[in-house]
Amino acid sequence: MQYLQQVLFCIMAGAAIYWFSKKVAEIRRNIFLGKAQDLSDNPGQRWKNVILLALGQKKMFHNVPVAIMHFIIYAGFIIINMEVLEIVLDGILGTHRLFLPYLGEFYGLLINTFEWLAASVIVVCIIFLARRNWLKLKRFISKDLNGWPKTDANLILITEIVLMSLFLTMNATDQILQDRGVAHYEPTGSFFLSAQLIPLFEGLPDGTLIAIERVAWWIHIAGIFAFLNYLPYSKHLHIALAFPNAYYANLQAPGKIKNMPEVQNEVLYAMQPEFAPANATPPASFGAKDVFDLSWKNLLDAYSCTECGRCTSECPANQTGKLLSPRKIMMATRDRLEEVGRNINVNQSFVSDNKTLLHDYISVEELRACTTCNACVEACPVSISPLDIIVELRRSLIMEESNAPQEWNSTFSNIENNFAPWKFSPDDRDKWANEMAS
Repeated sequence: MQYLQQVLFCIMAGAAIYWFSKKVAEIRRNIFLGKAQDLSDNPGQRWKNVILLALGQKKMFHNVPVAIMHFIIYAGFIIINMEVLEIVLDGILGTHRLFLPYLGEFYGLLINTFEWLAASVIVVCIIFLARRNWLKLKRFISKDLNGWPKTDANLILITEIVLMSLFLTMNATDQILQDRGVAHYEPTGSFFLSAQLIPLFEGLPDGTLIAIERVAWWIHIAGIFAFLNYLPYSKHLHIALAFPNAYYANLQAPGKIKNMPEVQNEVLYAMQPEFAPANATPPASFGAKDVFDLSWKNLLDAYSCTECGRCTSECPANQTGKLLSPRKIMMATRDRLEEVGRNINVNQSFVSDNKTLLHDYISVEELRACTTCNACVEACPVSISPLDIIVELRRSLIMEESNAPQEWNSTFSNIENNFAPWKFSPDDRDKWANEMAS
């Protein structure tokens, strides 16, 4: 019977790791469908971003109470899952509390620490469920989150509560079985929090307690494996991608928009043909119309977004009732990228589906509403940049489709002819100074 359990566990673990690895490979492939972008400069500053933004969650602490609660869940996820290592080894080797003989009294200290974290995670998840579903905070009731995004957020919080509750249940029943001297349940010392649950179980016979402890153990580890495979399909993929995304964050001055060398060169070659290379050819396109035209970092941004809505809550266009939502820009980019990925899975390479990110997923009205103020980038806890995607899509609109409001066209014409947004010739612009001097 013991060997059968070990075989079943290994099959479950192997299947979970295989499917997770397969999906991770797909996500990596999807990200690198984007254009090349060199972000290898200044590694010292980049590692500093990882420590401060991803590990230390620096930007979260603009709202200290929420930051502390988020950090508890984050720490709980990272630290408590160290306990998963023991569970996995127990499942493979057919042992029970494998590390106990090696760690001695320190083992009890570790488990007690894990229990306090588990209880804290349960409390915080309940608070977060209340904030999302009953307190109706503005950034959580946006139409951006209608349907699956709202369900996804709730599901992950409920899953955390269940997993932590199972962990405490395992320890409570385990302690009773230890006290009764049941075989394989070696004394670990008291676990303070799970000991509070002992009155719920102490009247039960040994067989029932063993069944409860084993069922809780199996559901706990199966739930963790299920969570592992759910993660790549969820906004909670940011748990992993926040780190590389922080490392590859833009290090330029905030709000600086990257020029298009192709356009600069076209102007240079027109004004000074002698600088034009013999094989100079115009670029195939300007800006971005679909995910293939964005950089790989833009696509990594899309997968790293946790849909928290801080970008949208800070967006002045959104605050004044305009259609633009930076969060929705990132969600739409990820949705389109996933659709492209499924297309490639079926056809081995991308086959045109007559859809594009621009128009089919993100509208002209959304793009025109952006003031390029950079508030969304500044608000993002891991420096995701909806602005980069907006600018690239808007460039395609204007330079590929000549699709701009008349007011913009007038400004463009003035800049082209007068070297300034105003309708005054360069010769006339200094007249006011002469008039002031006379």
